Amino acid sequence: MASTIDPRELLLETREELARFVELLPMLLAGLEGAAWRARPSPAEWSPVEIVCHLRDEEVDDFGARLRVILAGGPRFAPNDPEQNAMTRRYREADPADALAAFVTHRRATLDLLAAAPPERLAATAERPNGGRLSGLDLLASWVAHDRLHLQQLAGTLARLWANRWAPLDVGYAGPIPYGG
Repeated sequence: MASTIDPRELLLETREELARFVELLPMLLAGLEGAAWRARPSPAEWSPVEIVCHLRDEEVDDFGARLRVILAGGPRFAPNDPEQNAMTRRYREADPADALAAFVTHRRATLDLLAAAPPERLAATAERPNGGRLSGLDLLASWVAHDRLHLQQLAGTLARLWANRWAPLDVGYAGPIPYGG
């Protein structure tokens, strides 16, 4: 299916979307203070600082690293364990401003890398640690989807934190608030 995709068009649109997200994320988090950065909307969900740390690390250890393998013609991707990283790197204890600044720095470096990426290299594939292959085209499409999934996660988390902050007011008029109450 990837053969029907225009690599130049995907590369251009991916750069635009990744650039948009790096501007949106700081605006979305502006005004978040203190304990709200570390508050989880439910025990199994990540807090805002954990989401930002994940995005920061995925920029370098996952998507960025894999893109570099593709562009270099490498045969195999290195393993990456985001759930383990959250624990071993103690995301919940991280400084939110530092994590966000690091994400912005890494994302801007990604945008520079993508600006120099030869579109014809993106059809190349590399072996995934758990088997199967992933092309650069698959990676770019997944990168934007990944941002959007975490945008949805973060928006739900912020909605829940807002509702909790103003309890016992009835925020149900807004619609269903994620992560229970």
